[in-house]
Parts: sequence; structure tokens; C-alpha cells
Amino acid sequence: MKVSRRTQADRTAMTRAALIKAGRALFAEHGFAGVGTEALVRDAEVSRGALYHQFGDKTELFSAVLAEVEAEVSQRLAEAVLSGGERDFVATMTNAIGAWLDACEHPEIQRIVLVDGPSVLGWTRWRDICQPHILGLIEGILAQGMADGTLVLLPAKPLAHILLSVADEAALYVNAADDVGIARGEILAIVDPLVRSLTIPSTS
Repeated sequence: MKVSRRTQADRTAMTRAALIKAGRALFAEHGFAGVGTEALVRDAEVSRGALYHQFGDKTELFSAVLAEVEAEVSQRLAEAVLSGGERDFVATMTNAIGAWLDACEHPEIQRIVLVDGPSVLGWTRWRDICQPHILGLIEGILAQGMADGTLVLLPAKPLAHILLSVADEAALYVNAADDVGIARGEILAIVDPLVRSLTIPSTS
């Protein structure tokens, strides 16, 4: 009996993984509106009933895809933030923004996270999915900076939302530009004084 339950759990996990994989590829290439359930179940090699059983509908599958993509991007940003060892706040945030812009050059992230995410799920749910990931990372960096006295004391949570909004708009601006290199340089030139304005000048 225990073996049967494990087998069913394995099958369920495989079905979910197949649907998420197929959805991720199709949503990235065609956008949410351009993908039908027929294409999803065909590419995942599962039945239509399996899609509805696992996710209920296409929107719920999309939310699972978004959560997976967000988790991966967050991991990349965390690695970028930690890779340089001890950095001051300005360097940490500048590096994080640069890593975010790098990630957003990928069409998958542009389409799923920045374009379709808020329009398909609505701002509140989109943020609810993002919050445990990138938003939490930014809030943690801010909280640490305020705790060690390097940042101006401000409410960390709303400030994290503001900085994340800046990062999202920056990515959209860069990716829509005719010259991505120039646009990226413009954004980074703005980020430096913006981030520095949150720091407490050293008295030494």
C-alpha cells in the first residue's frame, strides 16, 4: 500500500512538472493569451483532465510557472549579491540591479515576469508571488543596512516595494530601447545617486 501511494505521488509530481515545463516554454514564446489548453496538454504529453486536475485552469498553471521563474531569478540575484564578499550598500544594490538587468535580457523573464505576470494575475497576486523571492531579498538588504547604521531609518517594507518598482521599470526601459547598451548605462547612472541618497554619510 505504501508503495502504491509513493507511485501515485511520483506520477502527480511528474505530471505537474511536465505541465510547468510545457507552460514555461509556450508562455515565454507566445505569451499567455497566445497559448491554448490544447497546446499545453500536447506539449506536456498529458490529458486535458490532468491539466484541470493539477491546476484547475490555464491561469493557475501560469501562476505556478511564474513562481518557478521568480524563484530562479531570486537565486541568481542572491548569488550575485553574495559573490563579491563584503560590499557596502551602494555596491550591493548596484550589483543587484546589474544582475537583474542581465536576467531580464532573457525573453522568458521579460514575457512571463514583467509583461504577462501583472496583467494575467493582477498586481496584488503578482506581488504575492514575487514577495517571498526578490522583494524579500531587497527588504533583507535594507533591514541589515538600517540595523548596522549605514542607511537612513525608513520603513523597510514600503521602501523595498519602491526599489523593486524602480528595478522593474528599469528592465522594461532597457529592453524596449533601440540601443540596449546606452539604455543600460543611463539606468546605472541613475541608480548610483538614487541608492547613495539612502545612505548615512561617513563622519570619518
